[in-house]
Amino acid sequence: MLFDINKKNIERALLVFIKFKDYKFKEDTRPAQKPFYEENIEELKNLAKSAGAEVVQEIVHLQDKPHSKYYISTGKLEEIGQIINDEEIDILIFDKDLTPGQQGNLQEKLKIKVIDRTALILDIFAQRAQSREGKLQVELAQLNYLLPRLRGKGLILSRLGGGIGTRGPGETKLEVDRRKIREKINLLEKKISQIAVQREVQRKLREESGVFKISLVGYTNSGKSTLLNSLTDSDVLEKDMLFSTLDSTTRKLELGIGIETSLSDTVGFIEKLPHQLIAAFKSTLEEVIKADLLLIVVDLSNPNYDNHILSVKKVLNEIEAKDKETLLVFNKTDKIENDLLMKSAKLVYRDAVFISAKRKLGFEVLLDKVREIISFNNVTFTARIPYSESSFESQIYNNCRIIEKKYMEDCINLTASCDYKSFMKISSLISERTKNIKIKKSRMKTKMNNSSN
Repeated sequence: MLFDINKKNIERALLVFIKFKDYKFKEDTRPAQKPFYEENIEELKNLAKSAGAEVVQEIVHLQDKPHSKYYISTGKLEEIGQIINDEEIDILIFDKDLTPGQQGNLQEKLKIKVIDRTALILDIFAQRAQSREGKLQVELAQLNYLLPRLRGKGLILSRLGGGIGTRGPGETKLEVDRRKIREKINLLEKKISQIAVQREVQRKLREESGVFKISLVGYTNSGKSTLLNSLTDSDVLEKDMLFSTLDSTTRKLELGIGIETSLSDTVGFIEKLPHQLIAAFKSTLEEVIKADLLLIVVDLSNPNYDNHILSVKKVLNEIEAKDKETLLVFNKTDKIENDLLMKSAKLVYRDAVFISAKRKLGFEVLLDKVREIISFNNVTFTARIPYSESSFESQIYNNCRIIEKKYMEDCINLTASCDYKSFMKISSLISERTKNIKIKKSRMKTKMNNSSN
């Protein structure tokens, strides 16, 4: 890595946020709520700092529409050029995504490195990735981002030295052309696919053992890792920074109800999460897609938590997980001094639970709620599948947790459990396809009196 935040040559950053005249301000009735664009600026500052930059100044500019050549208007561009000279700025960071042409034109005009929000987030991911899979996924995302930004003999970023936005494949030499990058992308995709197969095998083993899978999702820095550690007595990395956790981590969760349960921590979401990352981290996000229950962890101390909830649901929609059973978990209640804020949140989100993962407050209510969801949404059934219909077995494996499997003289006897929607789907498939498969349902009985903290 060319950039070292411990050295004195920390990059001095100028942030640019552009509002257009048709921009719709998202206000809230709560006095503490900041306008949405203000949070975007604050978030961009935190992202830049997480990447290791020193934020010198922020510019908010209102204009009619994006400038086709520079994105920002030429008049404001001249002002930015003066600030760059006066403040000795090293890097210009835009909150919005720039086209490859706009990025190149800005760098030629200003003679410094120019990156957008996506490049900044990719850079942070390049620093944070620890596992082999995580590193491969980030590199793939970076290459897909950089490919259309090739100019002439090489990458436009390469001419402007190292630092933010050039880590990993950003350091590629000028002579690397599109063909070689495409070959590298194909190689990375194959490697990630191989790891995904291994992950799928591990996941199927959990499914066959009847494990009920819970995944923690939420805005980055909402306290998911702290919650995982507190609930499972683990030691997953916890830091007060954006994207401190990239690789999914799964631990056993004891609920004391006779059902084995796992809890997985996943990569944090963010407003305008780059599509390259969603695509690259697809195998990691499979933990979310395959989960039986999603706990959406929300930082109650952040005045814009409503927007965070919407951002998380948007990503869940993109990865086709919007129909999953969910439970809103408001975290960091220990930071709330305003009782009115707490009462307002409880009034709006009546089915949510409120906790402090750090101080382990509200855990009894949270775990009771999880037990209740498992109890009322879990169906166990026995299916007698004739060997002539054995192909139907995969439908049950894909939608259920296998509790027991027996090979009988004339059939396969499967005992499985799943949520009510999946059970109805399987029942419908059986009625449409054949009458030979016999299915018998029984409601899962949980030991609610044997509670666990």
